[in-house]
Amino acid sequence: MSVTSENVFLTALQPNLTVSTYAVPSETELSHGGTHAEEARFKRVHQQVSMRLAEKSTLPRQNGSYATNTYPGQSMYSTSRMNGFESGQQQVSSMTLPAMKRSLSGTLGTGGGGGSMEQEVYVSRQSFKGPAHRTISRINNRQTTHGSKMSSGMYGSAGLSGSQSNLAMMPQGRLSRAGSVRSVHSVGRGKDVFDGMDMTGSMGNLSGLDMPTAISYLDESDQNLQMLGAAYIQHECYHNNDAKKQVNQLKGIPRLVQLFTSESQEVQRYATGATRNLIYESMENKVALIEAGGIPKLMEALREPDNELRKNITGILWNLSSKDNLKEKLARETLAELTEKILIPLSGTGDQDIIELSPSESDILFNTTGCLRNLSSVNEKTRQQMRETRGLIDALVGYIQKCLPETKVEEKGVENAVCVLRNLSYQLYTEIPPSALLRLEGPSRAQSSSKGEAIGCFTPNSKKAKDRQNQDLTTFTEVSRQPTDIEWLWHPKIVELYNQVLQRCEINSTTREAAAGALQNLTAGDKRWASVLSRVALEQNRMLPGILDLLRTDNNLELRSLTGLLRNFSLHAKDKNDMATKVVNPLLTKLPIDGRQKESSSDVVVNVCGALNNLVTSSMVAARDIAFFDGLPKLVGIKTSHDSSPGKLKAAKAAATVLSNMFQYKKLHKDYRNKGFQREDFF
Repeated sequence: MSVTSENVFLTALQPNLTVSTYAVPSETELSHGGTHAEEARFKRVHQQVSMRLAEKSTLPRQNGSYATNTYPGQSMYSTSRMNGFESGQQQVSSMTLPAMKRSLSGTLGTGGGGGSMEQEVYVSRQSFKGPAHRTISRINNRQTTHGSKMSSGMYGSAGLSGSQSNLAMMPQGRLSRAGSVRSVHSVGRGKDVFDGMDMTGSMGNLSGLDMPTAISYLDESDQNLQMLGAAYIQHECYHNNDAKKQVNQLKGIPRLVQLFTSESQEVQRYATGATRNLIYESMENKVALIEAGGIPKLMEALREPDNELRKNITGILWNLSSKDNLKEKLARETLAELTEKILIPLSGTGDQDIIELSPSESDILFNTTGCLRNLSSVNEKTRQQMRETRGLIDALVGYIQKCLPETKVEEKGVENAVCVLRNLSYQLYTEIPPSALLRLEGPSRAQSSSKGEAIGCFTPNSKKAKDRQNQDLTTFTEVSRQPTDIEWLWHPKIVELYNQVLQRCEINSTTREAAAGALQNLTAGDKRWASVLSRVALEQNRMLPGILDLLRTDNNLELRSLTGLLRNFSLHAKDKNDMATKVVNPLLTKLPIDGRQKESSSDVVVNVCGALNNLVTSSMVAARDIAFFDGLPKLVGIKTSHDSSPGKLKAAKAAATVLSNMFQYKKLHKDYRNKGFQREDFF
């Protein structure tokens, strides 16, 4: 028996769950870290490698970096990646490394997914020698040699206290330390100038400085003094919030801003490095930076082809983008430059074919995509601006496509890129240009109707047939189009890309959740193109088995996107009976036994009930399978037993709607009674 009357069925709750915005990662995503044993092991490796390479002769310097072709055919980078945040979240700057020190740049991993670590070790690291080491050494005329011991007067108990006093006992050429857990808990924190420094006697100059003197150095014409002042500010503001306030009170931020465009790149690096530490977790300093004209100056400095400088600048921009009230201004003044100078070249979609990114370039791209991820979450105006920025979406899609076959889909840069695309697909069909929407929806019946000569009392073709023919032609035209920029957001090829991300990303649950959320956005609503993309996913890409397999996760955020996607699929599916046989049982496993359980969130329960209701209203098979797989006790429990919170009330109403629609199939009443349920349980 099939029920065809539309007014028989109730409509399940359809809350707006297609919101897919991401800003900074949550604290839970950042709560994982390495063990002390791992950190100790990294330090041992650092020391061993340093001792071995210290015996080798110094290589010639080329264009500000040290390079070698001793090992042809191998990459010239050294990096390690955790399945979580990489070192790009803090200013772990290779500029402070001694020349040609090969290292494992260990990072305490955090983020979604497992805790395993993937390390990529290459032959050597292409890096700038630390500007603090070079510059401050010139100030002292390099009074000590490379092999000499540190002078006894370099650091005394009066100069540094606590953990800093131990710096004097560090060996020469110490490699960059692993990032602390605290340093990756918020975006954009910089680096202490002492981290990874060659602790010779020349660094003793900082111990005799104070903040007013350091800020006064910024106004000096001597570039060495400018760097010394900026280095002191960078060091003090790394660990001292009072120092950040003092710099702001002494009007140090405008002075640093003026150094962003200095003729000396070393001055630029130190000024931006100090600023990165200054604005970390300080809203007052962020505002002061913007009021001092910092953003235009940063964009001007970004044109310099210096990776260490660009790493600082993109770190600052990422930090600024974490505040909602700054995002719109930041997008307006930075999007074009970031896309042209950073995103397009480093994503591999520009004129230059990039085989492998250096560690600094990876950090720059990571910072940039993190900034874009934040900006894409603020409001419709900024989303529209990002969609219209030439090359931005092409670069993001190209970067993801490049990473898929290279098994880099777990990286945080890919996560950021997928999250940006997800945010840009939010409310897509209401925010895209009307001309594009008209193209996707196809001509209306009035537009497509034409006068035909009647043959007898019949027209050559019925209006319904003409409408279908015109819509099919519109679909074919759109599918055959090579997408560019904003067209990627709704093109069927993007469905295939998200499907590949879901299939290949096994560890990073945030990336999977973002891909599922993007698909949820594209298939949401009653627009024709949402239905077209649903059929593309189900029939062309055959995504349903993979989505059902992913339902085994216990991650609530991932479940919310997956069940929301299945809810949309169930609305647009042509054969509801066939889909019911495949999805009813897996969906029921995600329902709690009543409304008081916490295993599944209210959003997940509402999504599951919405999917079940979409099937029940068109398929008696769905209602039969719900009863067969013991879904009735769960639905009744959710409807009747809850704590009356807003979320639980929504879930209760959604379950009540499914039950009410199930009772419309009279042939199944006997099965319901056999399960112990009477009429009053359904209403």
